Amino acid sequence: MTTTSEPRHVSPTESVLQSVIAAADRLRTPPEVVDLLRTSWREVRAQVPVRMDDRTLRIFEGYRVQHNGARGPYKGGVRFHPKADLDEVRALAMLMTYKCALMDLPFGGAKGGVMCDPTHMSETELNRLTRTYTQHIGMVLGVNRDIPAPDMGTNQQTMAWMMDAYGARYGYTPGIVTGKPVELGGSYGRDQATGRGVAICMRELARMERVAPQDIRVAIQGYGNVGSWTARIASEMGFRVIAVSDVKGGIWNPDGIDIAALDRWFAVAGSVAGFEPAEPITNEALLELDCDYLVPAAIGEVITEENAARVKARVVVEAANHPVTPAGDAILRAKKVLVLPDILANAGGVTVSYFEWTQNIQQFRWPLERVLDELEKRMVATFDELMTRAARDGTQPREAAFDIGLERVARAIQLRGFV
Repeated sequence: MTTTSEPRHVSPTESVLQSVIAAADRLRTPPEVVDLLRTSWREVRAQVPVRMDDRTLRIFEGYRVQHNGARGPYKGGVRFHPKADLDEVRALAMLMTYKCALMDLPFGGAKGGVMCDPTHMSETELNRLTRTYTQHIGMVLGVNRDIPAPDMGTNQQTMAWMMDAYGARYGYTPGIVTGKPVELGGSYGRDQATGRGVAICMRELARMERVAPQDIRVAIQGYGNVGSWTARIASEMGFRVIAVSDVKGGIWNPDGIDIAALDRWFAVAGSVAGFEPAEPITNEALLELDCDYLVPAAIGEVITEENAARVKARVVVEAANHPVTPAGDAILRAKKVLVLPDILANAGGVTVSYFEWTQNIQQFRWPLERVLDELEKRMVATFDELMTRAARDGTQPREAAFDIGLERVARAIQLRGFV
């Protein structure tokens, strides 16, 4: 008698570790370095009690994970999301370590999170939540220690509250967070940075393929900050965006979507759903749409072993964090689908966060043109380095990205004498 069993679910942390350990094997990294990188340097778990507007008290669970700081202060976003548990935050902190190293930024990797649903909380409740969370992790933060930034479910306003809560105890410290409003020391261009970085990677890949952007059909899952900016900038570059979606639904038009008109619709409707001329499409169907470049820009783990075989795109550009599971990745590789990994594709955000941090330390603001020019240079140089490394070693872009990142982190660990 034969029995079938459900495939074992690989946790986000296990998934990232698979890439790291595979890179360590290729690079013959000393075992003690790998042992150090398997776990986080520090993990803070905080109780976050919040008095809600109806006067009831709710207790949320918050985290700040600092994975590795060999290359500099910890850097990473804070997400407010129902699934922002310790394992997810730990995995994202690991990814930040290698993302910062790949981009050659002087940061280590960290991540923060509070398990909550910000879409069902008022502004005053989110304000209280943010301030309490900041107070409870404040002892591990610092301009030269750990610098948070926005992530899923947080934004410029959240960073302003964090900065103010930290400053109430430690004094006015604009450099304690990045991604804050320009009026409070934020950088021009930070809001569009992640989406612009994604679009730059798409443009450079099209150039490498010697295909004109107008001949490339793009489908984007997610129309939040990252997805919407990717759509706008990619459209400006000439790409034909044929589908976009958000949590309420999606739209598809094989002839291309007018993104400027869509933004006007979205400002009123609060969703891309219902926009015309376009056909409705679900988030799941969008991932399986006939297109050239597929851009998952929403949540993680949306391309799995269950649907990867049905992906028709020839390129997947990971705008979200960890949108492809290891099993899904293996299927895409077998189908010869090229995957541009998240630690490259969505690194525009942390790169401009670095610029913002630098400006705060110098107390000298850069004009938008300089920010975008510096971002362009960094993204193009790193894209070229990664693709050259992949071609030289006969590896996939994800493997090359982790090889470059791990080499730099391991070297810093050894130079500091951690091992």
